[in-house]
Amino acid sequence: MNYRLPPNLLPLLIPYNMSSILIVDDESGIRDSLRGVLEDEGFRTEEAESGEACLRLLEKNSFDVILLDVWLPGIDGLDTLQKIREVGDPPEVIMISGHGTIETAVRATKLGAYDFLEKPLSIDRTLILIKHAIDAKKLRHENRDLKKQLQSKSVIVGDSVPMKALRQQTSIMAPTNGRVLIYGESGTGKELVAHAIHAQSLRKDEMFLEVNCAAIPEDLIESELFGHRQGSFPGATSDKEGKFQKATGGTLFLDEVGDMSLKTQSKVLRTLDEQRFTPVGSSDAITVDVRVIASTNKDLEEEISKGNFREDLFYRLNVIPFFVPPLRERKEDVPLLARHFLKEFAAAYGRRSREITDDAIQSLIRYSWPGNVRELRNVIKRIVIMNPTTTRFERKHLPPLIYREFSTLHQARDAYERDYILKKLDENHGNVSRTAEMLGLERSHLYRKMKALGIAAKE
Repeated sequence: MNYRLPPNLLPLLIPYNMSSILIVDDESGIRDSLRGVLEDEGFRTEEAESGEACLRLLEKNSFDVILLDVWLPGIDGLDTLQKIREVGDPPEVIMISGHGTIETAVRATKLGAYDFLEKPLSIDRTLILIKHAIDAKKLRHENRDLKKQLQSKSVIVGDSVPMKALRQQTSIMAPTNGRVLIYGESGTGKELVAHAIHAQSLRKDEMFLEVNCAAIPEDLIESELFGHRQGSFPGATSDKEGKFQKATGGTLFLDEVGDMSLKTQSKVLRTLDEQRFTPVGSSDAITVDVRVIASTNKDLEEEISKGNFREDLFYRLNVIPFFVPPLRERKEDVPLLARHFLKEFAAAYGRRSREITDDAIQSLIRYSWPGNVRELRNVIKRIVIMNPTTTRFERKHLPPLIYREFSTLHQARDAYERDYILKKLDENHGNVSRTAEMLGLERSHLYRKMKALGIAAKE
């Protein structure tokens, strides 16, 4: 066989060069011809004349795709395929045969073959199938990595009594469809608990979507949740699918639901009752199947008494209440969390594993953590980034705010003042105007204070 690649196929294969292909066929002429064509196109290739030789090569090397003949001496191609599929992270397998039957093709597909080719081989089809098989393997790896990332987001770290109880409660109620309302200060890990509930639910293979009700302007929150039709308001240049529709079959997390306007609360209430809604600017109702998990850092019963939150919506959401305690009330979790974040950021930045001394841990335990777990995570991230060659972190590597060593009273006062302002900013999601009002300051005064203390505005 003397194959020449058609010019129209060349752009398809350029991104796939250096992928590894194993050619398994008992005919040396076919192996040589395929090897020549594939290596001309930049693929790395190996050859095997039998199923046994193929399996021996797999023990030493990894391949992206295997071209596997059905009829082989010794163990045949289908038996070889079955053994290949038992390998961890197996390559994609394209079966080839000069005597193919529908029955053989069906059996190969059931055993996990990517596709089936008949001899004489069409090089156009062979190359396109190899491309698609490589894409399929990459997609499988991306899905695996994504699942790992999602799993890491749903791990509740902590050996304190309240965190053990939280994990137990999560495992009991997650498989139900009951609505959950998660209470806790900003930074305690309410989103993490929501992820953990979803990961253990019957909807775990479906979408998990989040809407931060405090971060989206009031005039856009309804569109974000329910979508809109083109031309329904200025700037609506095309149709938009809302989060309720996108999350159908899965879970929708309404973060900081206490900051939602009364108008939007009313529409959310109707959606929860009817499991359907009408997008902005539309007259057609859309039916959905969504599990709603909500969170808040506010006392919603107090907000109800002030007229800021609907009582009927509160009872719809508060079916199963959860409380995530602040970090200062579970100091025994600080060492575990600190080492967990060290491991996370060492892996994220490609650094060697890190250690932290007992003296540094004691400083972390003594600190009050007004920003809760989020603040601890940021501190660990900071010391990993700022000390790239350090493998053993000591007390001196921590920010002065943590270990409270100040040379003057002015430094100490600034540190505590900065600490307090950051906490209030976090509670208000970076909204400077709202924070200034809470602190009883003019907005301009708070801006000057933040600038003096080195706090960046995040509005």
